[in-house]
Amino acid sequence: MRNRIPCCFVAMIFLVTAVYAHAAQGGSAAFTPDGRSAASGPGTTTQEVAASPELHRRDPRYKLSRDDVIELNFTLTPEFNQRGTVQPDGYITLQGVGDLHVEGQTIPDVTQSIRAAYAKTLHSPILTIRLVDFEKPYFIAGGEVGHPGKYDLRGDTTVVQAVAIAGGFIESSKHSQVWLFRRVSNDWVETQQLDLKKMLKTGALGEDLHLRPGDMLYVPKNIFSKIKRFVPVSTLGTYFHPGI
Repeated sequence: MRNRIPCCFVAMIFLVTAVYAHAAQGGSAAFTPDGRSAASGPGTTTQEVAASPELHRRDPRYKLSRDDVIELNFTLTPEFNQRGTVQPDGYITLQGVGDLHVEGQTIPDVTQSIRAAYAKTLHSPILTIRLVDFEKPYFIAGGEVGHPGKYDLRGDTTVVQAVAIAGGFIESSKHSQVWLFRRVSNDWVETQQLDLKKMLKTGALGEDLHLRPGDMLYVPKNIFSKIKRFVPVSTLGTYFHPGI
């Protein structure tokens, strides 16, 4: 019995030492959003942490674009009240200040920029800005549809719905080869071919794409030759105005 007590005492010391050693090694562990621990370890790199997906902001604010019209109201200095139109180069001309680049900015951003621009003239100006006019979202439907043209993009609209809005298919339409043109930059447009005939026949509307502002649909009459995935913007006229 006397021999057992020292053995148990030594075992307890060994166990406590092992626990402290494990805690020291796991001190860099982090907790994931679901509450589980994830040790960083020597194999974890900064690139792997940076590559984790970021949350996208919901309901993003509207950003000014060319031809938008904003109204400036200075509460204490109404003589500076004015309207400004965003020019093709993205600038607006302000009374007593000059040109200021605002394209791509939200209304709160523009408010701060204009306050800073008037800082040399006005002391802490109280300014409110209202978006008076802007280009409403639209899509264009061309080719063999009932009523080719430009249409307002109201709410969530799919390709099938857009074709219906444009008067639907006509007798000469190529249902199985509908083209979607989507601008991805100032110089390039992404193209995608859709088989609406198969989609409507099988009821696989899950493949029906949702339109974005500025999208263009083209329903051909005859089978198109292959179109590259990206084409120059300057060549779009050959699809929508082949006779020009």
